[in-house]
Amino acid sequence: MQQAAQDEQISPKAWYRAACDRAGFVCDARQLAAIDELEALWQQLMEFKVKRNQFLGRSLLSPDVPKGLYIWGGVGRGKTFLMDGFYHCLPYRRKRRIHFHNFMAEVHHEMKRLACEDDPLMALAEKIESSTRLLCLDEFHVDDIADAMILGRLLGALLERGVVLLTTSNYPPEGLYPNGLQRQNFLPAIALLKRELKVVHLDSDTDYRMLQMVRDPLFMRADEAGTDSHMQSLYQRLTAGMHAETDFIPVRNISIPVKQHSREVVWFDFKELCCGNHDQSDYLEIAHRYPTVFLSNIPQMSADNGAAARRFTWLIDVLYDNHVKLVASFEVGLPQLYGDGEHGSEAQRIASRLTEMQTRRYLELPHQSRGVSLTAVEVAR
Repeated sequence: MQQAAQDEQISPKAWYRAACDRAGFVCDARQLAAIDELEALWQQLMEFKVKRNQFLGRSLLSPDVPKGLYIWGGVGRGKTFLMDGFYHCLPYRRKRRIHFHNFMAEVHHEMKRLACEDDPLMALAEKIESSTRLLCLDEFHVDDIADAMILGRLLGALLERGVVLLTTSNYPPEGLYPNGLQRQNFLPAIALLKRELKVVHLDSDTDYRMLQMVRDPLFMRADEAGTDSHMQSLYQRLTAGMHAETDFIPVRNISIPVKQHSREVVWFDFKELCCGNHDQSDYLEIAHRYPTVFLSNIPQMSADNGAAARRFTWLIDVLYDNHVKLVASFEVGLPQLYGDGEHGSEAQRIASRLTEMQTRRYLELPHQSRGVSLTAVEVAR
């Protein structure tokens, strides 16, 4: 879908109408209101590009840069879906879409690299501006004092240099960093967001991500006909067809092969995730980055695969603690997962957690993606 949007240069409103015509897609009136705002921004950016080329041909003047958007609302309301659609509809080369966690990891990385500059933060702003006209930040939130102190100046410098911001968040601007240390020092950044971006509340009553998962079985037998096609269908619906082209993801200093991945959903085979040289920190980074994980071909746990079984225990504990949604296929039924009885209380805990992870109560829990160590993130280039 993203390639078609770019090739045909369709507008966000036309893109959303096409999505509404797809089988199984629910057209949402609240999303339509947000699409109107995205359509207006798209038109402004298209006109800005034409005017800027005309201005540069005649003088050193430049047209006014369009005002960006701050879209906020509850989990699963379609904010990321709408941002991705807008991003792929806009035929700009100087655009970037990145998860806010990853963006801040890059900021800290670059600040260290630019430490010799008179003002590393301004040097970073100039670097971003040189390559980016539109910056899309997904899941914007602030829970770290170091981020809070950096963001006000950085966002102000980017906006001053003509970078257009499109952000999504679970919180309104005034709800950012609510009980943080020295919050009064972050208040000017909140005022900046409200002044420089148009705030749009996507207040749909429906959690579409959870609704898709409640409708379908999440745990399946790997040997049953239709399991692969069912998992593929659910993956496509959760990602709206917008998946990355690479067949691996970077985690710390290694690359882990994947079957598919998108910004919020990743799909592994068991042998790639639990039979390699991985530890809890790898699984923690995955859990922080992806609200939903697909895992295929989970075998029965026994003494013959003890190391993989131990890693599987680490994985489930980390996914559970971070409220990550799991879609999985098993080579045996869940009651037979720990068939030899040698795993004791650990097996009982994991079996209990796997059972709970299929319930509506668990699926309605918000993804816990906070507390990731910025120094542990390897920045992908």
